[in-house]
Amino acid sequence: MTQLAQHLTAFLREHLPRERHASVHTCDAYAYSFQLLVTFAAGRLSKRPCLLQIEDIDVPMILAFLEHIEGMRGNKARSRNARLAAVKSFFRYLEHRAPAVLDQALRVHAIPMKKIDEALVASLSRTEVQALLNAPDRRTSSGIRDRAMLHLAFAGGLRVSELVGLTLDQFDGRPPASIHIIGKGRRERVLPLWQETAAAIRAWIAVRPKGGETALFLNNAGRMMTRSGFEYILEKHSRRRRQRRAHARDEVDIAPCPAPQLRHAHASGDARHSQSSAVAGSRHSPEHGDLPAR
Repeated sequence: MTQLAQHLTAFLREHLPRERHASVHTCDAYAYSFQLLVTFAAGRLSKRPCLLQIEDIDVPMILAFLEHIEGMRGNKARSRNARLAAVKSFFRYLEHRAPAVLDQALRVHAIPMKKIDEALVASLSRTEVQALLNAPDRRTSSGIRDRAMLHLAFAGGLRVSELVGLTLDQFDGRPPASIHIIGKGRRERVLPLWQETAAAIRAWIAVRPKGGETALFLNNAGRMMTRSGFEYILEKHSRRRRQRRAHARDEVDIAPCPAPQLRHAHASGDARHSQSSAVAGSRHSPEHGDLPAR
């Protein structure tokens, strides 16, 4: 029998962050997946979690766990597949460190992922994006910050995790300004920025609290902006624009805007272009916050 605790600890604390260079979000997600699995297995076998063996986490146990999180916890197929992916990754790790479980690992890898329907992600129109970018109040430091975040999220088509994870040294303000992104899977890219976007970021850096956190965007407590914090900001400015709609007939009415809609507005609209065309766009950035012309 092979103890689970020591191998699982090494997988989560050493292999993922140091050898695989997984992001903090990935490490946290995997750790939570195994917290659920270990708790379930310990209860099912009437064992203390620290006494579980790798052999206890066999295919029937994993299948029962997947059924449990879908039936009892209400997880959808996407979450179920994410939990299974974490388990499979752990058994790939064990193949090189615990030869006794090779046959078990082979059977675990054979567990199929559940098919899911890929729904088309809605996106904002050009006019709706412009209305949202103009919503923050430039007279306040929080408004300047929000405007910079919204501009950068749209101009770069960034995931929320990429946006809130940015540090000060990832922004290069020298013309043509650019931002260094470390994305999902530790993939790196350098994105040239439109002049309007770069100006919005510089305006925020000028009023950003000095010292302490190295994150580019800080919350009102002076700490790194969180994903939920940005989603709150996005919803707040969407709601504000809807309220203004009642007072100005020529204003745009925009529906509540989930973060993916803003990101996919970039991918489906005028901002979808190569880095070379982005450089050209930065040289001919529009005035007064308008989006680039077609």
